[in-house]
Amino acid sequence: MGYDEAGPGLKGLSLSAALAAAILKRTINATGLIYFLYQLAEIVLSPAVALYLLYRGCRNRAYFAGLKERFGLLPSPTETTGTTAVWFHAVSVGEVISAVELIRRLRQERPDWRVYVSTATLAGRAAADQKMAGLADAVFFAPLDYRSAVRRVLRRLRPSVLAVLETEIWPNLYREAKRAGASVLIVNGRISDAALPRYRRWRGFFSHVLRQADAILAQSEEDRRRFILAGAPAERVTAAGNLKYDFTPSCSVSREIDAFIGRIRPKYVWIAASTMTDGAVDEDDVVIDALRSLPGVFLILAPRKPERFDLAAEKLERAKIPFARRSRGLDGPARVLLLDSIGELAALFARADVVFMGGTLADRGGHNILEPAFFGKPVIAGPHLENFAAIAGEFERAGAMERIAGPPDLAGAVARLIADPARRERIGSKARELAMARRGASTRAVARIIDAAADAVPNPPRALPARIVLAPLSWIWRAGNAIHALRPARALAAPVISVGALAMGGAGKTPLVAHLAARLRERGRHPAILTRCYKRRSRRPVIVPRGEQADHAQTGDEARIFIRRGDAAVGIGADRYAVAQRMSADVFLLDDGFQHRRLARQHDIVLIDALDPCAGGVFPLGRLREPFQALRRATEILLTRCEPLQSTRGLERMIARYTSAPVFRSRVAPRRWVALDGEPPADFKRAAAFCGLGTPRSFWRTLEQLGVRVLRREAFPDHHRYSAQELARLASGVDTLLTTEKDAANLPDEAARAIAPARLYWLEIAIEIEREDEFLKRIL
Repeated sequence: MGYDEAGPGLKGLSLSAALAAAILKRTINATGLIYFLYQLAEIVLSPAVALYLLYRGCRNRAYFAGLKERFGLLPSPTETTGTTAVWFHAVSVGEVISAVELIRRLRQERPDWRVYVSTATLAGRAAADQKMAGLADAVFFAPLDYRSAVRRVLRRLRPSVLAVLETEIWPNLYREAKRAGASVLIVNGRISDAALPRYRRWRGFFSHVLRQADAILAQSEEDRRRFILAGAPAERVTAAGNLKYDFTPSCSVSREIDAFIGRIRPKYVWIAASTMTDGAVDEDDVVIDALRSLPGVFLILAPRKPERFDLAAEKLERAKIPFARRSRGLDGPARVLLLDSIGELAALFARADVVFMGGTLADRGGHNILEPAFFGKPVIAGPHLENFAAIAGEFERAGAMERIAGPPDLAGAVARLIADPARRERIGSKARELAMARRGASTRAVARIIDAAADAVPNPPRALPARIVLAPLSWIWRAGNAIHALRPARALAAPVISVGALAMGGAGKTPLVAHLAARLRERGRHPAILTRCYKRRSRRPVIVPRGEQADHAQTGDEARIFIRRGDAAVGIGADRYAVAQRMSADVFLLDDGFQHRRLARQHDIVLIDALDPCAGGVFPLGRLREPFQALRRATEILLTRCEPLQSTRGLERMIARYTSAPVFRSRVAPRRWVALDGEPPADFKRAAAFCGLGTPRSFWRTLEQLGVRVLRREAFPDHHRYSAQELARLASGVDTLLTTEKDAANLPDEAARAIAPARLYWLEIAIEIEREDEFLKRIL
């Protein structure tokens, strides 16, 4: 093909690119406008929201108890220590129950990950507190969909994945989670018959919100079609099955309830589950009326909402039907057990002969029929199962449930099933068979969550006031770096390997330099380490030959580690070039050298902490000394603190935008605990931990991985020099103090005396590098 032939093709390509860019810009602008209008509406409606919150709190004081959480002020257990975190949002009881098996399987696959669960309703919170015990690291009320509240939560949790159960579409939650570097998934997604017209009518709005989701795992092909009609990108929506099929029923009935039913010895047990009202039909009334014509039947009545418990009790009293309330003690004869509690219904399905599913006579869309189906119980439902249309249709076609047209038919349906044991068994068996055959959605969802976490790079933005004040200062800092870079670099006769980082402190530079020094000496080389050693008392340059010691005041904490290891001579001073000129070595390791541009180097190894790669932005907004654009100078990238099963695909993709340098992975490898007094380590019974690192949560995380539980922990500024008074305070009330090797170098001479009778141990660590042979071959 000649030049003339190529011309039109290139011109067409450039026109296509320009058109695509114009469409993208228009889309972005449209999204920005939509969100601006949404936030404007939030501001205008804020007084109404405040009145609503006040109204809810006055109706139920328990609502006030979670008000701080709804504004994003979470309790301390929600603080992450740096590992991968997943935030599940389950609005109420049904979604919480659906999430239990999903979270259990995620815990099996990734036991070290943090799992947080938010709910919106009081009943949902009560269910989550019970069902998620031992599964979730914390349960809290979801923040109101105001940017400030959502951002507070994101800064606290630092989630890699936000997994929203079913159909909770909150614009700011989705968008701010994406901005914070998290992947956003809608799991077990569905759109009901009643909601679909609204979504289609407001498609112009919802399309911009649903575009924020990285993937939508719909319950069925019909739900997939509905999400696309609502504006979701078709390529991101898949039919992944219904989590409710993976429900693991609890077979543990409360001893008190079990004993109560045992005393009554009912011939038949009928459960009316999750009863509701729509204003026209009150299912509690319908059930109580039906019970009058069902002699010998014992009823367990479980209203859906806690605010209906007292009302149901009043109805039973007026009907003069003897009943017992679960919350008031189970004594005396009764025909009805009013189950005014949360989380006990599912296990009771095993005791039922017949189940009526509430929300199906009242026009409320129905509730989950799978729970009784797993126990092989026949379910009666009214005409309204719109929220579970796919499941209901499948069960009805297979003859696995009993449908009735309206309230007058309920008593007859129960009576027919009570009178025909073979029919009860046949319907119940088909229901169980269907419920068991559709399992597997949880496994697919877990795989997608793990995959989504690999794409995430958590980086929640600072609060708005901080950005306003600190952003201009970060521009000044960048300008200073640019001026500093203009100074010429000087070369040494021996090769220089620089080990540095974009962030201030905590990347793992010291362990890597010590590791490389050991590897060089193993290969017969004579390395020397050049370091500045921040916050040392002496300003005078110091050279410590290999195998010799020096006063701590002259060396500083990091140099003391190098000296203790004994694999290289150590030169300390601000002018690394001048110090090196006085040393004899065939290779120099430049500690913390990425920003020390005055010394030429053959290799520029840049360390990036995989647990906090963006470090909050460029100083003083965050801990970055330079933006990621500086990686173009790097010859090798080493990701540190990589968890054993952690994928860094998203981070590596981000790095590839700035450099073609090869990326390697590493992790901290704890070697041993060393006692300050030189005695053998003992058991850590009553222990406290402290450190002065750039990223203290890396030490907390290491303690967790070692299975060390501490009563308290305290972080100090990086390179902190401890006083005897501070150590005495730390040792108060404990038998053991735990710290890092770097901090041990900053302890006063009288440390052992100050903490007595407590003992202090510091952790010696090494570094493990994946593909280490390839890494060493490049630089050695």
